[in-house]
Amino acid sequence: MKFSSKIEKCGLSPIRKFHPCMVAAEAKGRKVHHLNIGQPDIETPEAFFDAVQNFGETVLAYAPSPGVGTYVEAVRDYYTCLGFPITCDDILATYGGSEALQIVLPCILDDGDEILVPEPYYPNYETFVNITGAVIRPIETSPEEGYRYASRERIESLINERTRAILVTNPGNPTGVVLRPEEMRILADIAREHGLFLISDEVYRELVYGGQKPGSMLEFEDAAENVVVVDSVSKRFSATGSRVGVLISRNRELMAQAMKICQGRLCAATLDQVGAAALYRTMTPEYYVNLRAEYQRRRDAVVEGLSKIPGVRFNSPEGAFYLMVTLPVDDAEKLQYFLLEEFEDHGETVMYAPGEGFYATPGKGRNEIRIAYVTNPEDLTRSIELLGLGIQAYNAKNQ
Repeated sequence: MKFSSKIEKCGLSPIRKFHPCMVAAEAKGRKVHHLNIGQPDIETPEAFFDAVQNFGETVLAYAPSPGVGTYVEAVRDYYTCLGFPITCDDILATYGGSEALQIVLPCILDDGDEILVPEPYYPNYETFVNITGAVIRPIETSPEEGYRYASRERIESLINERTRAILVTNPGNPTGVVLRPEEMRILADIAREHGLFLISDEVYRELVYGGQKPGSMLEFEDAAENVVVVDSVSKRFSATGSRVGVLISRNRELMAQAMKICQGRLCAATLDQVGAAALYRTMTPEYYVNLRAEYQRRRDAVVEGLSKIPGVRFNSPEGAFYLMVTLPVDDAEKLQYFLLEEFEDHGETVMYAPGEGFYATPGKGRNEIRIAYVTNPEDLTRSIELLGLGIQAYNAKNQ
């Protein structure tokens, strides 16, 4: 039987593809430390569970396709408090940020179209784009430049007649880069002047470590027709399993097209939206302050540990909870297999996400990895120690 050429272009996620190897390692009695996946161990606020337990309805019915009213209103009020006044008509509830992308990309991309994405990027972007028949045209960055990319010259040199959109993550996954206000302005101007959509994935908005105010592309009123924001409760509230997010745009025509997909998939989960509404309603500014402080402690633990490993190169992240690291090895994927299949120290080993899958440019990222610093600082310190020991053992074996 024949499969779609579009799905055959897609690869497995470098973040999740080593799960069978992890299971096998654990079956041998090894403890596997996780640096591979953005699954925080911070407790989900009780407000989510309280709202679900007190739902009170006797029938768990379909939600409206645009979203449960209380959830949509809570999202609107959250953005209004940030200084970005939007209306409920600008919001569509989705199954997490992932579905928001799966909705908007088919609305704007056809076979052969191009979307500009700074690399390294979140690997699932490539899957979502490939399914539309379009392709990612990478905006190349480098660790030497701090992975910064918001240059008019760099971006405009890539725009052609097939370019339809620019897709960015701010703060960045996997680089931890936080766009400066002037860089955000450049992106908005380029999108407006060239008639492009600017899709801004902002699920890590509050996780910035330089004291700056959380930003959004929604602040650019003159680019309101171009800007699309993707958001989620997954990381903000440590509620990754809730699978509820939003697609936001003030482009009425785009939202009308997106509604076709929203109605086709019926609705996002009712209970998840009820729980998420309670999170937005009950979290105080102090909650976000404490959240930032905790992730900064975790970042600092990883940075300190990496600085002790000879030959490792990295940039300290400004936001989110990831960083890209260049390792002194020939192939980070081969190292990952070695760590899970052969290496252990006192019954422990470590896994991460190999970097090649975060790039569209062939050959890039082969000796890079993405680290997610989402566990407690003590566990992270041990994880980085295991990484250093594993690199040493791998290189000794392959001399």
